Amino acid sequence: MVKNIKIVAGLVVLKRVCLQSNIAPFLVRRYLRFNKSQPFISIAAILAFLGVCVGVMVLIVAMALMNGFDKEFQRKLFIMNYPITMIGFDINKHTLEDLQQNFPHLKASPFIQTQAISKSQNTLEGGIIFGIDYELESQINPVFKEALENTKSFYKKNYNEEYKQGTFDVIIGQNLANLYNLNYQSNLLLIFTNLTPNAITLAPSMKNFKVNGFFSSGLIAYDKGYIYTSLQSLRILKSMKEDSYDGIHIYSDNPQKDIIKLKETYVDKRIVGWWEQNGNFFAALELEKRTLFIVLMLIILVASLNIISSLLMTIMNRRKEIALLLTMGASPREIKKTFLYLGNLIGISGIICGCILAAIALFLLSHFPIISLPADVYGSSKLPLELSIFDLCSILFGSLLIVFFSSYYPAKKATEVDCLQVLRNE
Repeated sequence: MVKNIKIVAGLVVLKRVCLQSNIAPFLVRRYLRFNKSQPFISIAAILAFLGVCVGVMVLIVAMALMNGFDKEFQRKLFIMNYPITMIGFDINKHTLEDLQQNFPHLKASPFIQTQAISKSQNTLEGGIIFGIDYELESQINPVFKEALENTKSFYKKNYNEEYKQGTFDVIIGQNLANLYNLNYQSNLLLIFTNLTPNAITLAPSMKNFKVNGFFSSGLIAYDKGYIYTSLQSLRILKSMKEDSYDGIHIYSDNPQKDIIKLKETYVDKRIVGWWEQNGNFFAALELEKRTLFIVLMLIILVASLNIISSLLMTIMNRRKEIALLLTMGASPREIKKTFLYLGNLIGISGIICGCILAAIALFLLSHFPIISLPADVYGSSKLPLELSIFDLCSILFGSLLIVFFSSYYPAKKATEVDCLQVLRNE
């Protein structure tokens, strides 16, 4: 008797809801309650929520890490490789002056380049030697600028005099200095690849340089392989004409745009951008980033299967109720809307929770030394985190799309319930 009264009362409430045309919110609240008779339905919904939540969190953190490493490597390579480089024959002082006159917004530093082997006791290390103008180079290379300022401070503090650049002075990387145990005013022997004749045969040129500065780029390959000296030093060693250069390093705030104008103006010179010199490296990083995005998006796709199974189990468990609603005037559109709302509510709440957890995780990783990296390998001991707006929008859009389509199929199946068959059998 009591059971029949509950059924009649429930039908009265459902009919009243149908007549008021707000059946979808009412049913969503009803179906979200924990089902004691069928607990697996509620457990599947909870697992779907947790799966979407964890998937979104992992995807956001992974994209922030990938983008952070990408940007960090770009900054390091950008500093040491220069935005634009002009190379070719007949590059001299007149070329530099013409460049400064035609493009006053650009900063230029001429250079002479050669390869050499540095030697200290029984240790050898190959490297690239740059002959540069110290003052012009300081304007476009912040790493070298810091090294030069440290050298000036050292001389001012220890000798109470201004640093005067010698012809065969060098500024080397900190890693190379540590390898050879070099200090200020130490001697460093450089063996050059160009050969000079002696009494018997040809021999490589050798010259002792005085170490008067140390730079630290954050990347061990540059700190060991790059050595800076004066233009006059390499002109003497390479027997070059006065005021002639191997090339010009150019700094630009918008190198992709300026390189086009430079190529149009100096058609007889080869002009390359830093992104062209390292194109394969960054293309590989971009491919890895896209692959990781697709793989981690599959986590959300797998979690969405729980949404589908949860909704389908709810429909199977509520077939009698759905059939009664349809016979009492509820339209198939309202039934479809109910299960769309239900699935989207589970998925979107998981997305929001995942974004919150990702924000907390990124805050903790960026402010606390939870994970420490070897600075000589990655250039920094802290995790480089940088989440771009495009990546975040892509994650949110992809997640919402997966959640919507996961809810659509069960919602469509709910409208296909055969009312007559269900009421006859159940």
